[in-house]
Amino acid sequence: MIEKIAYHITRKPKLVVLIALLLLIPSFIGFIATRVNYDILSYLPGDLDSVKGSKILEEPFQMAATTMLVIEDMPPAYADRLQNEIEDISGVNNVICLSSIVGIQVPTDMLPEDIRDIFYSDNATMIIVQYDTPGGSDETMNAIDQIRSICNKHCFLAGLSTVTKDIKDLILSEFPIYVLLAVLATYVAMTLTISSWVLPLAILASIGLAVAYNFGTNIFLGEVSYVTQAIAAVLQLGVTMDYSIFLYHRYEEECKRYSDKRDAMAKSVVAAFTAVFSSSFTTVAGFLALCFMRLLLGKDIGLVMAKGVALGLVVVVFVLPAILLLADNIIHKYQHRTIRFDLSRPNAFIAKHSKLFVALFLLLLVPAYYAQKHAEVYYKLDQTLPRDLPSIVANDKLKNDFGMTSVHFIVMKDGLPYNQMHELNDRLEDVTGVNSVVSYSELVGPGIPDFFIPDDLRKMLKQDGMQLIMVTSKYSAATDDAKTQLEEIKEIVKSYDPEACVTGEIAMTADLVDLTAIDIEVTNVISMIAVLAIIAFSFKSLSIPFLLVAAIELAVFLNQGTQFFLEEAMPFVAPTVIGCVQLGATVDYSILLATRFQEEIQNGHDRKEAILIAANTSDMSIITSSLVLLCATISVGLISSIGIISSLCNMLARGSVISAVISMFITPAVLVTFEPVIAKTTLWWRSAKPQKQSETQLPAPSSSAETVAESVPAGRKLLQLLSLSPKAKLLRHRKRRHSKRIAKKSTQVEASAREESQNHFDS
Repeated sequence: MIEKIAYHITRKPKLVVLIALLLLIPSFIGFIATRVNYDILSYLPGDLDSVKGSKILEEPFQMAATTMLVIEDMPPAYADRLQNEIEDISGVNNVICLSSIVGIQVPTDMLPEDIRDIFYSDNATMIIVQYDTPGGSDETMNAIDQIRSICNKHCFLAGLSTVTKDIKDLILSEFPIYVLLAVLATYVAMTLTISSWVLPLAILASIGLAVAYNFGTNIFLGEVSYVTQAIAAVLQLGVTMDYSIFLYHRYEEECKRYSDKRDAMAKSVVAAFTAVFSSSFTTVAGFLALCFMRLLLGKDIGLVMAKGVALGLVVVVFVLPAILLLADNIIHKYQHRTIRFDLSRPNAFIAKHSKLFVALFLLLLVPAYYAQKHAEVYYKLDQTLPRDLPSIVANDKLKNDFGMTSVHFIVMKDGLPYNQMHELNDRLEDVTGVNSVVSYSELVGPGIPDFFIPDDLRKMLKQDGMQLIMVTSKYSAATDDAKTQLEEIKEIVKSYDPEACVTGEIAMTADLVDLTAIDIEVTNVISMIAVLAIIAFSFKSLSIPFLLVAAIELAVFLNQGTQFFLEEAMPFVAPTVIGCVQLGATVDYSILLATRFQEEIQNGHDRKEAILIAANTSDMSIITSSLVLLCATISVGLISSIGIISSLCNMLARGSVISAVISMFITPAVLVTFEPVIAKTTLWWRSAKPQKQSETQLPAPSSSAETVAESVPAGRKLLQLLSLSPKAKLLRHRKRRHSKRIAKKSTQVEASAREESQNHFDS
């Protein structure tokens, strides 16, 4: 089947490229139609109390999102006019100020001091704005835009929803720059190791198609997170580049065997399909492990990236060949020198002193593991945003003018006696860090008769047998003080109503913290087991998987542990994403080395000679692969204004370098030291797997290296061929030609002998 497809692709490359370009149209439509979710807290699972409470706020209280408008140094008439204008904005459900709570009939002096202090400070007035839809919805975003447009410079709109809006604006302005810089940096990296000026452009064009298809097909997911949207393109670029380079290397090799370059490409497509498909399993496994996170953000990233790798493979196998055939002449026309790294001396030192490097490996494990376990993690989404963002400035104003940093929303049953509700309010006010408590029973006090309470306020605080209590706090979310305060509030509220829910930014962030701690352990174990199984199946070994994964896990520990030594906090998703992605995407470095090591062992070399040859021939491929991933991610990490994106990309970039260093300097020592153990726990380690009778009848030219290559699983051919230097490829070609000449001469001799024998028999 694949042979027929390859034949037709290579015979009609213009048609293939035309179809690929036409597919950009539905991809663009899908990209535009796919909604981007900028609210990370919306990915919390629905069985949490904080999420249940937020759903009740949305329906029946119609308080899906809340912001606070701080007005400084403006007369009361301006605040009243602004309130009326905000009420008319689409998406706004309710606007609350002091007069809307107690009515204009009640003088300010008659109000309880704690109620008055909620809305007034020395020089500022606060208005609470409530919205029909959640804070991350398009309707709320548009409403926030309109509110800001009618406010003057003395007004500051605060709240989590405004932070979400500013994140959206940053992403929209920076995303094109992310992609452009990643492409430019990757092109520069590729030109350092690829001799053609045009080939990197052809490869980048094919990967660009795959990225476009991936973004377009996200429409089937409904929506994607802004984190996924920002990093998907650069990650897909970094992890699928090797497959494109392999196809071209195989094409160059086949061109020496076929006079028609279309036949050479068809043969390359068949070889690439099997090899690339199998070798991508570790990368896909790393991404799919993210789907096991309870925080649904992991599923979002995992599915999009796994789909991206799959689409990247499809484009590499079916579209890139057509592009290469059309650009073949120009690719070979513009050539230049490349940089070659000679690490033969360090490799010889490692082979000679392998036990020393194994000891270093074991010594590094302990501090690296400790450091990554104790690296600080932050959960507050606005912690690393630019401090001049309107939402950040407004939140600071809210804190400074009103001592309010966040709000707890308590949803409980209506019907408790007045004396119990009054007691509950008093206990809540006594909780450390609580500024004020707003509830219906608190407003209906001896100073304000019940009939003075406006209908709008009653609807806001009581609906369908439920009542709402708002508790303002001076603590920020994701702090120890806020967590302690939340637990105390929960304990108090549950003692009056066991089914009550406490929600808000503090409660939802606390649940986020608890979920992340579990997700880190679960996903890391799942990704590790998946990669272990894939390597074990590929090598038919019990020991090699543990040795290779241990080496890459050291790289993961060092990467995350660096944050500890730098005293820099990393975003809450980093331990999970980095653990899975770095393991899945960079374990190929070690597999590449182990594959070549086995090949040289089977060629009759002793283990030190074999590891030296394997290291010398694999280093350049490892450097090229890590350099591409480094450039694709570091360019985004350095310019992104959003801390969560910048940190993820910087850590992925650093991880690619650390993984490459471990694979080139630690993994060789581990392999050569434990080779006797590997030989006892691996099938066909020191001798090639016996070929079946049907395999021996296949007419294919072979050399010793090819015979070994055919004896290993197809998924590892990619790693073997990537490890061949140009000199090794030339030697391999000469051996193949020599084998052909010998076979041809032998055939001629046998034919001549048969003819003489037949003549003798006839006579």
